[in-house]
Amino acid sequence: MRYCLLTLFCALGTGVLLTAQTPPLNKRDQDAIVAFVNKAAVGALNFRQGDLASLTHARPDFTPEGWADFLKHMQGFLDEKGAPTFTSSFVPSGDAVIVDEKNGTVHIRIPGTLKQTHDQSNATYRVRIQVHAGGKPIKMTLLEQTMCVGPGACQ
Repeated sequence: MRYCLLTLFCALGTGVLLTAQTPPLNKRDQDAIVAFVNKAAVGALNFRQGDLASLTHARPDFTPEGWADFLKHMQGFLDEKGAPTFTSSFVPSGDAVIVDEKNGTVHIRIPGTLKQTHDQSNATYRVRIQVHAGGKPIKMTLLEQTMCVGPGACQ
């Protein structure tokens, strides 16, 4: 009896583990996520100083947690109404590359140039944005910018 119960629990446990893993996405689904990210991530990084709507237009493209994380990185750069205190413009310099896929979420990198302007001052950076996106409908769960230092750093 003990052996039968142990076998039953092992079989159930294995079944739960197997059903918890999502099968890899097919090429069409991956392509749809990459197309979404190319538009949504670039759009999220393009906003105008003092214009709240230019920042929040991207909110529907994020999960609630992803949006909160995105805004967390903007702390100190938003005014009392939540509008950005600078203008940001991102232009891709290469193709989006799928880095990894796990449980229906695709990790994508996009190299590019990020220009930030505050009043009369501006700075331009070579960056690589990291995006995690997936689900139905597709949403971004993470959008981070990494500055590229040195030749070939953003490849």
